Amino acid sequence: MSNIILTGDRPTGQLHLGHYVGSLRTRVAMQNDPENKLFVMVADMQALTDNAKNPAKVSENVLQVALDYLAVGLDPSKTTLFIQSMIPQLAELTMYYLNLVSVARVQRNPTVKAEIQQKAFGEGVPAGFFIYPISQVADITAFKANLVPVGDDQKPMLEQAQEVVHSFNNTYGEVLVSPKAVLPPKGEGRLPGIDGNGKMSKSLGNGIYLADSADVMAKKVMSMYTDPNHIHVEDPGQVEGNMVFTYLDVFGKDKAHIEELKNHYRAGGLGDVKIKRYLIEVLEAEFGPIRARREEFAKDPAEVMNLLKQGSEKAEKIAAATLAEVKEAMGIRYFG
Repeated sequence: MSNIILTGDRPTGQLHLGHYVGSLRTRVAMQNDPENKLFVMVADMQALTDNAKNPAKVSENVLQVALDYLAVGLDPSKTTLFIQSMIPQLAELTMYYLNLVSVARVQRNPTVKAEIQQKAFGEGVPAGFFIYPISQVADITAFKANLVPVGDDQKPMLEQAQEVVHSFNNTYGEVLVSPKAVLPPKGEGRLPGIDGNGKMSKSLGNGIYLADSADVMAKKVMSMYTDPNHIHVEDPGQVEGNMVFTYLDVFGKDKAHIEELKNHYRAGGLGDVKIKRYLIEVLEAEFGPIRARREEFAKDPAEVMNLLKQGSEKAEKIAAATLAEVKEAMGIRYFG
């Protein structure tokens, strides 16, 4: 295999259409390429860095995220699905890597700075949250991943990982693999929320979830932000910034029909309800089968957790081998 790929999600809630557009469907395509070996992690330790006093929010969503993975087509026979906290070697690697990074360097990480500001930690930022980019380096290097799919806002994380790998290899010898970022095509990878503000986000409550029923999804579409000045059907409407057309561009297959709808909407005479009903049809065609698979897997949660257990056991063996190499290089593998 040419590529080892690591990616994952924090289990702080069910996954939504933004995750599907930004990463999930790409992972399925990567999984089905025989050149790739894919590791997908349920990042519960990372989720605990800002949810330590509400661990149930994390533990209860491990199953939910796994159901979403299976529903979209991630196959445990092709992809190693595992739980981060079940791999103790990751914590030990993090400790060694922390000694190669200064506090000032972590403070300069623009992604960390932005997230600390967004979460309004102030001076009360948890130490675990502050250093989670170094934990991510452990996640990546434990499996010797050479490719890591990330959004543009996560590029600083990969740059920091590359720096740690370079520092380690210069200090102790060539052991670790330096990862490269796999970025989404320009203009893709981020789906706005149904309210039109920023990206779709669990914390903002503006998402459509893979687990949503057909009725719930339809109600969310009917509440979508369109053109506030398009008051009457006969009024000309604006397509740009209109979430219905944004979603049709992403999920619609009949591009010619969508262009006709846009022209009609701009000219006037096409109501919001009509285009929203069409979007509901488009989304149901894409996500109805995914929802059905999810419901089927959800009938046997014990088996889903068993799949994660098997994947975690497989992942731990690989991480243990890497840790042994790291300790050997550092001269701290005392008993062979």
